[in-house]
Amino acid sequence: MGKFIKRLFSGTIGVTIFSIVIAFIMGGAILLLAGYNPVQVYMVMIEGVFGKPKNMAWSVIKATPLIITGLSVAFAFRTGLFNIGAEGQFIVGSTVAALFGYYLHLPPLIHIPLVFVGGAFAGGCWGSIAGYLKARFGIHEVISTIMLNWIALYGHNYVVGMPGFARRTNISCDIQDSACITLFKNWKFSEVGRTWFGAHPILRDIFKTPLNSGFLVAVLLVILVWYILNRTTLGYRLRAVGFNKDAAEFGGINVKKSIVLSMFIAGMLGGAAGALQVMGVARNISTLAAMEGYGFDGIAIALIGNNSAFGCLFAGLLFGALKFGGARIQSPPVRAPMEIINIMIGTIVFFIAIPRLIRMIIRWREKRKGDGDA
Repeated sequence: MGKFIKRLFSGTIGVTIFSIVIAFIMGGAILLLAGYNPVQVYMVMIEGVFGKPKNMAWSVIKATPLIITGLSVAFAFRTGLFNIGAEGQFIVGSTVAALFGYYLHLPPLIHIPLVFVGGAFAGGCWGSIAGYLKARFGIHEVISTIMLNWIALYGHNYVVGMPGFARRTNISCDIQDSACITLFKNWKFSEVGRTWFGAHPILRDIFKTPLNSGFLVAVLLVILVWYILNRTTLGYRLRAVGFNKDAAEFGGINVKKSIVLSMFIAGMLGGAAGALQVMGVARNISTLAAMEGYGFDGIAIALIGNNSAFGCLFAGLLFGALKFGGARIQSPPVRAPMEIINIMIGTIVFFIAIPRLIRMIIRWREKRKGDGDA
């Protein structure tokens, strides 16, 4: 048994699996103490994700921005930076995408990539501000990105209320159809589309949702980030700065430039997530009373994914399933609190954040056993 535990915690995958299992156990215990049947609650969650094709589609839709914001945080982590600003970068990206999507009138082949690149570039510029402040003045990126998050939020609210752009008091006009990436958005409502989907009930159920090409873009970004970090000289330089700035500078790497570039790329990912959310799901922006949470969830996803690109993909899918399936537990007949999902997510992050402590306990037990044998 001891060897099994040691092997389990020898790698990050074992710690991640253990953390997820513990989260479900703790969630079940809390539900039991609160008077709910944990088996029933979890069955409702599973049914909420896998019960219908459209539920699985919704889980993927929910996961898409989370995967990309997780990539944003993970990229910064891998290069020695702590990007708390993915939330603000997401907001800036969504704001610019909404402006480009509404005011520009272009063919879809030009409009869609322009809106996406515009939102991503805006997020990159927003992230590079924190990178410049760190490189030039030594201001820690945690402080600057937190402040930039709030500037992004209130700037976003100002843009939503601009004359000519505001459709109602708290919501903007929709983007043009030529900037929308929802799959079969018009065809599925046509007579031909309805007839075709009538003969394919599974696909009809899936396309009742705003299923869009954003998930495919997220997968491509995962592959791109993995390739940049592991197969390019740029990735090597950025990671070298993250490991040891002094050694990197001694090796001829421009540390200040690398810091700004790293935050620019991380910001581009955050902005891309916001742009895809507007282009594929929301189609407009609305006044925010508080942060939406996509960027902050990205921190947890990066931790669960061990700051790896493909780890963020699977962690984002897990979060998407938990958030969509978890919302079902509030409905009859269960009526369990949604907060149990947040407890489970917090538990997963907590146990993943302390693998060293777990390994220290294992080593301490082994040493104690060795001393006892002696």
